[in-house]
Parts: sequence; structure tokens; C-alpha cells
Amino acid sequence: MDSGLIVRHGVVIPETELSWRFSRSSGPGGQSVNTTDSRVELSFDVASSTALNDVLKARALERLGSRLVDGVLTVAASEQRSQWRNREAARARLAALIREAIAAPARQRRPTRPSKGSVRRRLDEKKRRGDTKRLRGRPTD
Repeated sequence: MDSGLIVRHGVVIPETELSWRFSRSSGPGGQSVNTTDSRVELSFDVASSTALNDVLKARALERLGSRLVDGVLTVAASEQRSQWRNREAARARLAALIREAIAAPARQRRPTRPSKGSVRRRLDEKKRRGDTKRLRGRPTD
């Protein structure tokens, strides 16, 4: 493994802040299913992390609130038969979750008004459409 989990440019979680747990994966898997610990759980303590500054930490704690247990984010991976592949999947999933959680909030929409010309064109088109539909009816005496 490398020196840490790269979340984005400037944000790297040191390997010492990541906690791994391994267990047996459920489901079919052939002869080795009951002997290998291929399921992986990767935990990261967001609340006491030194990798995130105060702003990013507060943003992550707010956005990941429903997924955190005592400030700890846990990701599990058991899709692959190999523990190594599950470890890579868990690392990628954790990085994506944190990247999304610390992203800057979307810019506020500035309300705008339609121009007079666009309002006039819209009303003219509505009038034309109404006239077309009116002319489709039966002629009146």
C-alpha cells in the first residue's frame, strides 16, 4: 500500500487513521468460502481526523451524519472473492464518500426575470396556438 488514501488534491488520509477488519463473506464462493476472510470493513474516524481541516471536517460530519456511528465512517466490501480486491474496492468507496462529503456547496441560484421580449413572444405564441385550436372546431351560425 502507499502512504495514504488520496481523496482529492491536497487531502490525503494517512494509513494510520484507517482501521481494517476482515471476516468471512456470505454467499456462494466455492471450496474456500468457509476458510478465507475475504469480507473487508474499512473504518475512518472523521471526528478525530488530522487529515481534514476544521471546515472540511464540519462539512463531512454534517453530510455523513446518518452514516456515522460515534463519528466513525465504516465501509464494507464483499463483492469479490479476493480479499485484496475487496480492500481496493473499500478504499475506492471510502475515498468517493469523503470526496463527495467535503465538496464545496453548490453556488446559490441568482433569481432572474424573463425579458420583455421573451414574455411578448411567449404570449404571442400562446395566442396563435389558441387561435389554431379555436378554428378546428365546428363553425358557428
